[in-house]
This record gives sequence, structure tokens and C-alpha cells, in this order.
Amino acid sequence: MSWTRRLLVVVVALAAALLAAPAAQAHEERPVTLPDGSGSVPVHRTGEPDLLVCKSDRADFERRISGFPAKLRARNLELFDRCRKSGYRHLQQAVDKVGRPGMNIAILPGLYEEEPSLPRPTGECARLKAPNSQLGYQILSYAQQKRCPHNQNLVAILGKKQLQIEGTGAARTDVVIDAKYQKLNAIRADGSDGIYFKNFTAQRTTFNSLYVLAQDGFVIDDVLTRWNDEYGFLTFASDHGLYKNCESYGNGDSGIYPGSASDINDGYGYDVPRYSIEITGCRSHHNMVGYSGTAGDSVHVHDNEFDHNMGGASMDSAFPGHPGLPQNHARFERNLIHDNNADYYPYVADGTCAKPPVERGYEEGVVCPQISMPPGTGIITAGGNWNIYENNWIYGQRRAAFFLSAVPAFIRGEDTLAKQVDTSHHNRYAGNHLGTDEAGRSRPNRTDVWWDGQGDGNCWQSDTGPSTPRSLPECGAARGAVSGRTDRLVGEPVKLAQLLVCADYDVRARRLPAGCDWYGARGIERIEVQIALGVALVLVLVGGVLWWRRLRHSRLATAATLLGAIGLGLDVAGATTGLASSCLPAVALLLTGAWWTGIGLVLRGERPGLGWTTMVLGVLTLLDAFDKAVLMIPWIPIGPAWVRGILGVIWVLWAVVASARHGERTVGKRTEPGPDTDADADAADTHGGDETGAGTDEGSGSADSGPDTHSGSDRSSAPDRDRS
Repeated sequence: MSWTRRLLVVVVALAAALLAAPAAQAHEERPVTLPDGSGSVPVHRTGEPDLLVCKSDRADFERRISGFPAKLRARNLELFDRCRKSGYRHLQQAVDKVGRPGMNIAILPGLYEEEPSLPRPTGECARLKAPNSQLGYQILSYAQQKRCPHNQNLVAILGKKQLQIEGTGAARTDVVIDAKYQKLNAIRADGSDGIYFKNFTAQRTTFNSLYVLAQDGFVIDDVLTRWNDEYGFLTFASDHGLYKNCESYGNGDSGIYPGSASDINDGYGYDVPRYSIEITGCRSHHNMVGYSGTAGDSVHVHDNEFDHNMGGASMDSAFPGHPGLPQNHARFERNLIHDNNADYYPYVADGTCAKPPVERGYEEGVVCPQISMPPGTGIITAGGNWNIYENNWIYGQRRAAFFLSAVPAFIRGEDTLAKQVDTSHHNRYAGNHLGTDEAGRSRPNRTDVWWDGQGDGNCWQSDTGPSTPRSLPECGAARGAVSGRTDRLVGEPVKLAQLLVCADYDVRARRLPAGCDWYGARGIERIEVQIALGVALVLVLVGGVLWWRRLRHSRLATAATLLGAIGLGLDVAGATTGLASSCLPAVALLLTGAWWTGIGLVLRGERPGLGWTTMVLGVLTLLDAFDKAVLMIPWIPIGPAWVRGILGVIWVLWAVVASARHGERTVGKRTEPGPDTDADADAADTHGGDETGAGTDEGSGSADSGPDTHSGSDRSSAPDRDRS
């Protein structure tokens, strides 16, 4: 690595340390290792159940099955009679009786509140010693879960292999397992390879409805989860998994969360041997986000619907403690991702989410967002590599169809300097239907792409609509082919500032970051507007004083300064209206660059150092406009905005000093020492700026009159000089 790249990595690391401060734990679990991959996806078994679970109220049971088709109703009546004689009243009782691999449990229609599992722990279980998560629950070891299975779980399935649990109703809502907000998890399957869940509902927990941990082989088939503080489905550190025909809604994090899926494709490009988890035929709606996955590696997500959430889908490398980071190799295709414009943050602001879960109103549509995310977004990738997004329908998002940002490794707890720029790379967005629904009707997204600019090998389809930046690397027909490829070590400074501000969210402390439009900030409240306005005010003040004291007699400088003022005004207007995807920011940069270039030309004669620096600043600003609006400049490790920002600070200080110098005539006139200046110093400072310099300035249009006019200018400016 060259010394320049090392320096840039250090800069990124320092920024990462700042960004890491507000980071929260989305999910904390005991240390686990990923499966060895020797398992397989289990297959549904149709034979007679080994164990039956039912309630004892026959009248209630007959009412529940009264609308079933005749054959299914008769089958359930037969099973009910058997269950009354030799079955169990609670699912946990049946699970405890599983004595060998490959057993089937059938749950008959009914409401299962698992009353024996609900009480708070007592005795030894009330005195377990374990670290606490940031969310307040204990992070128990597997041995502690075995010893006290109901400290956190309504139903605990620990170490049961090839178990199948299936509801016998006509629909998944005929069998309901309800934790009544008294347990972290409704059902926990831990170390139970080959488990198969089918045809029931799990609901109302303080964390997850259905939790699958450290398993090689699982299927979630036609299961509904709802009304949870965090996740509907959470599968973690698992392989050979399949979600199909599932549904989830009303969750404070995501409906579907395949976190730390087995990292089997690390080291591959786009072509991989297999995927560790497949998700198909599911619908996830009215959650904070439909799908999410910290370290959601090697997941194939196809033919699903993610709608009416705050965000459609998200994958990230933003939270420590997850095996398989950084996230890589998710593949999304043929999904419907639309109308993800819900905003649940007001429930945090008004105190609703500070109430006990049972009082929050989840069943009436309340959702309590657990982490920071941009509402109105289709697919969010916060620090991911080698992800493929193809042939999806993404429409009706009020913010962006695609959101891509890098996440330095410090945020996930890794200090190695070389890793700080290991995201986001080689993400491919191609062949998607943007702004139209599956029937071809127009349903535009506000923008199609929001990208911070960092990463190598990222590309988008050529028909992408309004985007920020406006120019994007384009995907070729073959995966890996990129036109206009870039490799930036750090994203755009204003976007990084926005991400830093927006990350400072805490649902438990009711802290919604001021300055972030994700949480309702508008106009001058937004950090982007504050930055644009602050920069504009400083430059207008310094540039105005510089023009008045040194440049006002130059027509070129006057015209350039006027263009600069217009450009700075447009920059503020663009930030205020949120039109980052329009041409307005580029026009603002173009005019500002013309200002610096123009006054630099004029300043060269009197102050060569400041003049040339100003011209370089102007050229950099013009390059920034080109980079944002026409073509992202390849081969450079950082965008022009960073260099011009640093140079701009130097220029402001230099221009202030130049404007404050007393006793000199304005540019375009013969420089003469005044009574309060050191003539020798001024002569040295303006060497080459008398006859030659005047001629140069006259050529610039600053002194096109004859000698009388020249001397008159001298006389008229002298009182001004003395007063100053």
C-alpha cells in the first residue's frame, strides 16, 4: 500500500472512530461458530404424527374447525379424539417428550399461551450469572438455556434433531402460539439441526417470534409472525436454510432476518457454488424493515414481496459480534419492493414506545423502530460486497430505490487498519424495473440511487433515473463488466456528515437526532442545509471583503464574484429543497468554480501565491461538478470534494489575511505604499505587479482607460486607503 493510501486509511479510521460512538447492538447472542456445512435442507414428512398437542375444550375446538373443508374437518376431529386420550395440552410438553431424531409433532387448532412456561424464573434460574446485552436481557450460554429453558423462551427446542412441528389447521392463523409480551422468544430452536416448522402463527414477544440459532438445516414453511419488539423470524449462524410462503408484520426491526448466514462464499466473485439460505414466496410488510441481515451472507432472496415498511430490505456490516462480517454475496431477484414509506419514528418521539410492550398498541399498527434507517427506501446496503440485485420491481419509494454506503471496520469492532475500507465493493444493480409496477404502470421513486461514492466495482443499470451522484458506473452485460469503474477509499464528505448525524438514534433514550431528515428534520434543521449555508456565509463574507478591498476595480473579478454568489445561493437552495439528484448542485459548483478561477486570474499579478491557489481551487470545484454530474472520475482514491474542502479552508484563511493588509491599492492599479505600510515589504510583495502587473490586469479588463483615468483612480482610491 502506498503512503498516500495509508494516509487515507488513517483518515478513514479516524472518521470511523467517530462514527462508532453512536453504534447500537441490533442483536446480541452468545459466541457461536458457523456450521460446518455437512447438513442439508430438511424435507417435509407427511406420515402420521408421533406426538399430538391440543386444548381440552371440545366446543371451542369444533367452533374453530367449523369452516374447514369436510375432509380436513374430519381429519382434525379424529386427531382431537386421539389427542384427548394420549396427547399434550402444551407444545413444550410434547417437545420435552421427543426422544429420537425424525419425530413429528402435530398441533391442532387453538390458542397456545403455554401457561407453565410463562412465570418468571425462580430459584437457581433467577440467579444465573451472565453478561447483559445493551437491551437489558442476559446473554445466556447454551448450558444455561438447557438448565433454565424458560427464562427467555416460551417454547425451547434445544438439541432436538430432525424434528417437525406442524399445525393441522386450514390456515396458519388456526394455530396461534402467543407469548403475551412476557418472553424474549415465542419459539427458540437452538442446535436442532434439520428442524421443520409449518402452518402456524407465533406472536407478541419482547424480541423474536421464531428464533433459529446455530443450525445446519431448517425450513420455515407457511408460518406467520407478528407484533414483536424486534424480529418476526430470526435465523442466526445457520446453514442449509429455507424460508417459504411465510409472512411477517408489526415488528420493530425486521420481519425476516437471516443474520450471520453461513459465510460459504467468502473469497468468490459473482459465481458461487451454492447459497446457505433461500427465501422465497414470503411477504413482509408494516415493519421497520421487511428484510434485514447483519452479515446476511450467501442468501438467495427471490420472488418475495416487501412493502409498506419503512425500508424494503437491508443488509449491513454495522454491528459487532456477528460471524461472517463484512456482509457479502446476497442475491435478490424477482422481488416486489414497493411503497416502503412508513414512518414510525413519531411513536418514539411521543413516548408510545417507552410504555411496556403490552400497552404500546402493536395490534393497532404501532411499530417501535429499534435502529436508525432512512424511511422511504427500497434496498439498503450498509457495508456489503459482491451483492447482486437483478430483475426486481422497485417502485413508489419516497426516498430512494437503492441506498449504498460503506461501513468502516471500526464500527463492527475491528481495529486492523487495512480493513477500514473493506466495504462496499462489487455490488451489482442491473436489469431491475425501477419506477414501474409489474403491470407496467408508472410508480416512480423519488430517486433511484443514493450512494456515498465509496467502493470499487459497484455498478448500476444504464436506465437508472434521478440519482445522487447523477453519474454512476454502468454495469456491462457480463457480471463484473463495469463502464466508468471507480475505486474510492472514502465517500462524499457531506454524505458522511449526514450518516454520522443520523446514526445517533436511541429508541430507549427517546433520542432522535436533530439535523437528520430521517427523523423529520426539514429546511434549516437538516445537517446538509446547515453545512451548505455555513459554507456559503463564510465564502460570501470572505469573498465579498476580498472583492471590496482588492478586486472591485476589475470587471472580471466583479463578474466572477457575482457568479460565485449565485452559485453559493443555488447550493443552499439545492440542499434546502433536497434536489441532490437534480442538476442544481452541479450548476452551483460550476458557478462557484468559475468565481474562484476568475478571481484567481486577477489575483495572480499582485499575489501570485494566493492567485494560483485560488485558480487551483476553482479547477477542483469544476472537476467536482464534472464528477457529480457528468462522469465519476476514475483512478482517484478520493473525490474532488475532499481536496477542494481542505484547500478551501486554507484559502479562506489566506484570503482573510490578504484582505486585512493595509495601505495597498486595488488590483489593476499601480501598487504604492501608503503612509502606514513598509514600502520595502510592499515592494517585495508586489514585485512584478507594477507596469507588468498592471498590463496583465488591464488585459483582464481591470484598467482599460487612459493615463488620466488611471491617475484619477489613484486619487479617488487614496482616501479609501487612508481610511482603511
